[in-house]
Amino acid sequence: MCSHNSFNNEMCSHSRCCECIRCCGRRDPRPRTVWLCHPEKRDQRYPRNVINNQKYNFFTFLPGVLFNQFKYFFNLYFLLLACSQFVPEMRLGALYTYWVPLGFVLAVTIIREAVEEIRCYVRDKEVNSQIYSKLTARGTMKVKSSNIQVGDLIIVEKNQRVPADMIFLRTSEKNGSCFLRTDQLDGETDWKLRLPVTCTQRLPTASVSSFLVKDLWFKLTFFEDSDPPVNESLSIENTLWASTVIASGTVVGVVLYTGRELRSVMNTSNPRSKIGLFDLEVNCLTKILFGALVVVSLVMVALQHFAGRWYLQIIRFILLFSNIIPISLRVNLDMGKIVYSWMIRKDSKIPGTVVRSSTIPEQLGRISYLLTDKTGTLTQNEMVFKRLHLGTVAYGLDSMDEVQSHIFSIYTQQSQDPPALKGPTLATKVRKTMSSRVHEAVKAIALCHNVTPVYESNGVTDQAEAERHFEDSCRVYQASSPDEVALVQWTESVGLTLVGRDQSSMQLRTPGGQILNFTILQIFPFTYESKRMGIIVRDESTGEITFYMKGADVVMAGIVQYNDWLEEECGNMAREGLRVLVVAKKSLMEEQYQDFEARYVQAKLSVHDRSLKVATVIESLEMEMELLCLTGVEDQLQTDVRPTLETLRNAGIKVWMLTGDKLETATCTAKNAHLVTRTQDIHIFRLVTNRGEAHLELNAFRRKHDCALVISGDSLEVCLKFYEYEFMELACQCPAVVCCRCTPTQKAQIVHLLQERTGKLTCAVGDGGNDVSMIQEADCGVGVEGKEGKQASLAADFSVTQFKHLGRLLMVHGRNSYKRSAALSQFVIHRSLCISTMQAVFSSVFYFASVPLYQGFLIIGYSTIYTMFPVFSLVLDKDVKSEVAMLYPELYKDLLKGRPLSYKTFLIWVLISIYQGSIIMYGALLLFESEFVHIVAISFTSLILTELLMVALTIQTWHWLMIVAELLSLSCYIASLVFLHEFIDVYFIATLSFLWKVTVITLVSCLPLYVLKYLRRRFSPPSYSKLTS
Repeated sequence: MCSHNSFNNEMCSHSRCCECIRCCGRRDPRPRTVWLCHPEKRDQRYPRNVINNQKYNFFTFLPGVLFNQFKYFFNLYFLLLACSQFVPEMRLGALYTYWVPLGFVLAVTIIREAVEEIRCYVRDKEVNSQIYSKLTARGTMKVKSSNIQVGDLIIVEKNQRVPADMIFLRTSEKNGSCFLRTDQLDGETDWKLRLPVTCTQRLPTASVSSFLVKDLWFKLTFFEDSDPPVNESLSIENTLWASTVIASGTVVGVVLYTGRELRSVMNTSNPRSKIGLFDLEVNCLTKILFGALVVVSLVMVALQHFAGRWYLQIIRFILLFSNIIPISLRVNLDMGKIVYSWMIRKDSKIPGTVVRSSTIPEQLGRISYLLTDKTGTLTQNEMVFKRLHLGTVAYGLDSMDEVQSHIFSIYTQQSQDPPALKGPTLATKVRKTMSSRVHEAVKAIALCHNVTPVYESNGVTDQAEAERHFEDSCRVYQASSPDEVALVQWTESVGLTLVGRDQSSMQLRTPGGQILNFTILQIFPFTYESKRMGIIVRDESTGEITFYMKGADVVMAGIVQYNDWLEEECGNMAREGLRVLVVAKKSLMEEQYQDFEARYVQAKLSVHDRSLKVATVIESLEMEMELLCLTGVEDQLQTDVRPTLETLRNAGIKVWMLTGDKLETATCTAKNAHLVTRTQDIHIFRLVTNRGEAHLELNAFRRKHDCALVISGDSLEVCLKFYEYEFMELACQCPAVVCCRCTPTQKAQIVHLLQERTGKLTCAVGDGGNDVSMIQEADCGVGVEGKEGKQASLAADFSVTQFKHLGRLLMVHGRNSYKRSAALSQFVIHRSLCISTMQAVFSSVFYFASVPLYQGFLIIGYSTIYTMFPVFSLVLDKDVKSEVAMLYPELYKDLLKGRPLSYKTFLIWVLISIYQGSIIMYGALLLFESEFVHIVAISFTSLILTELLMVALTIQTWHWLMIVAELLSLSCYIASLVFLHEFIDVYFIATLSFLWKVTVITLVSCLPLYVLKYLRRRFSPPSYSKLTS
């Protein structure tokens, strides 16, 4: 092999450029020397090129899951309780009564986590195992994505994913460029243009196939030994980012970054284990119950006057009353979550919805802020040409045939080329003038763009033939902006078709089939700062040089000649939700252009202030341009976006739109989607760069009321740096907020700040890789899965196929999940408090002895087979039908206050439990005749019946499974009495005396509550009952 010194230096300069391009990196940028296909010569270690979205690995899985379980007070308490039974002085019953329930809880959690981890592993393995071709000195070889290293020369075929961050060296495309699809990264379906490094693209090759094997390698070797060494600057156009897809041709690139150093990975935060607010509230209630448990135990020992080994007595009482904190609560809630997830997946109204995180369905019922992406989430990213405005006349969709006839008449007249009429009528002159104006406008739109027509074989015609004959059925337009494609498709529909383009020329076809050739002399691409793009072309047939320009009305108003209609019409079209572009032209003389070109080339070679000098030269042309027309393009919204946003707004949810798109486009979409209502003002936060400007702008914003805010990412960064608290306070008061030009990291930062400042729950919705950080940071992440790829939906907690499904997901499933879990948790606590109250009464009557009331199987059976099914059937309960919940989103607003599970409802259930437990125990003590066994029989039977009746009292809408559960539990108890002769006198329960005593006790414990419930519904009904009656 030849020496690598010169290319080594060259790649060093490559890497310096690339390090500067990288954004959001976690380390300082350093130059990188890349050795082509010589990993042994590398001076530092680089990470493996593996994608890893798992939370644990094989060794950390069990410790990690157990740690996450026992870091919560609830589970740690039961672990200590179970361990205490190994000490003989503390043992109260069989070991299995403590270890079996705990083991079951842990087993359910471990299995659920394992299933989610395995799914994640399989998805990652699929990506890491993709096969690529690698160029070596001995030809090509196959290599897995995970085995690709820095310095490898990788061939990426059309429609193949780019496996790592690479420098683009070579393409098979004739026009010397390629297009990328970035939908997996940013959700945008428009294609991005990329250019190879000029010196590697220029290397001569006999054919595409030879360039794909040894030829390129040896040409590179030759290139490395060139004297003097070739130095070439790189720009973002020479890069191929990982996870983008090659849309045209076959490319060769050299790998620069792999694994965790990839740009997309560094822009994404690590996935975190999300814990629902509901689970934290339940955890808080268990701490209160533990406090009550300790107090009751201390009172019992105090009433014994701390006699003997009182400290052991305290521990025994704590164990005796341990039922106050029910272990079945965790089991019931976890199983409830699984049921809610199953219901979401099986809902035919939201097909394709996937629950990826089954631990937080209750979060969906309490969302206060919804943060959504724009492109691909609210919009389809499909542009439709809606309006052409010439000042005196406007053409809409219904009058495009008039535009077509004008174009047709111009070109038929030109082809016939009739002799000049002696005395043309006034009408002819007017019509001719209008035709020529329309023609000039359409021609400008057909020429001023960055669109490339590409021909593909359609099964009938092959690619080469289609390209030669400009076959319409084989042509697709490629561009970095969907707006431009829409404009070019429209010019095709009215008769002027873009049929060919390369770096230096363009071909248009007229309605008559004639080909018009234009030479591209200069292109001035669109930038965020300039808000316009321009092109200088020479018509080959006439030699005329024309400078065409299109851009936003704010900048074009100062460039075009004076007119009285531009501002007004732009405002009218913007109010209709259209994206408006102003199109203008200027004819140039040959000398004028030559003078401009000389100055332009000189400016481009400047070392200092190059961009400023270039802009100044271009601006010298941008004066007194002739205004041709306005174009109005609509970015079509996803289906039912408007009613969905309306529903969310009525439900008390504030919607923020975070997008990487331009300010004008974002504002347009916000109006179009009715994110901002017609009556609301919009405050556009002007660009601020320092503390003083930010202060003035915030003061100006503070004076506005009920006003939507539109702010750019740069201004946002300045505000958050100096006035974080003030800005968030003002923004949270807005009915809607639009943040444009946001980076992925900024999106996540906004979500975090909202959580921190408001303490409210946030939900993030997105569809591209640039939304992953935001989705993972939010309390509840929803990914929209569609043609934009799956990166966001795979990282999300919930995945939907359309934005409109979000309404039902929150209003119906979120609301039901939260209300059901609240009822279930309070009922399980009530069930355990009842039996604990009975134990307290029993111990106090029998001289404060730490003796259990119920032994062995009775205590386990009570919380499992005797009451488990009816209590768990509460997960099927609902207060209103799903149609009513969708029709009245105001019902959702009630949940935002957290009333279904609050200290007030908890206290009510505690009082009910104490009342019922006391009535049952005292009733049994009063009515029993001779033997202690009779107390157990009467009290336990009354307790079971009371629980079954209380479930019936709590249910709002009966389901057939609830009735089955009630009857099954009762049957299980009656049938098991035969085997419980150790605890219950079987002969006594068959007597009439037993039956009337149980009936009386049960009625006294339940009847007052039924009466209270009736009176409450009669005189103070809840809001939902008014809708169901």
